[in-house]
Amino acid sequence: MPKKTYKKRKTKISIPLIFAGILVIGLAFVFSLHTLSDFGVENEQGEETLSRQEFIDKLAPHAKELQQGYGVLPSIILGQAILESNWGQSQLASQYKNLFGIKASGNQPKVSLETKEYMNEQWITIQGEFKVYNSWNESLDDHTMLFVNGTNWDPKLYAGVLTATDYRQAAQALQTAGYATDPDYANKIISVIETYNLEQYDHS
Repeated sequence: MPKKTYKKRKTKISIPLIFAGILVIGLAFVFSLHTLSDFGVENEQGEETLSRQEFIDKLAPHAKELQQGYGVLPSIILGQAILESNWGQSQLASQYKNLFGIKASGNQPKVSLETKEYMNEQWITIQGEFKVYNSWNESLDDHTMLFVNGTNWDPKLYAGVLTATDYRQAAQALQTAGYATDPDYANKIISVIETYNLEQYDHS
């Protein structure tokens, strides 16, 4: 009986089918990007961050309460928080809720991180110990109480910040009191306040 032979059938893939496959993969990729964007942007610690206006909106109500209780201008609180914490995205602010770079002492909860200080007319990197808070509001409270109570060597060190009638006076009072080593600190605070119209919270 003669042996049957079988010919292999060649499978042909049509060009339109190839393009259809590429189109499906492309659409899936675009959809995944769109879906990720709906959940916001993550910072370098992998945590979701707020938009700039959301950051202001989150802090402004408590800043106004502190103005009513102690006299510190909300524009100064918000301006410093923005400048010191990079809109809440710094490691110190996002992980340890410290918005203002306030240093720790004694047995307070603290974390050791690198920071930049302006010394001898140049910026240097040093290791600093900073306070750890449970919330941003707690950080705002401690920041205001620093103005109210001053320091051990000068309880009235920040009195000018509390008695200032506008943000420019308050920013200069911060500079004069030596709040930061940055020689251009007051101008930077003023620039942030004016760029984002933070003065509106001083009168609302």
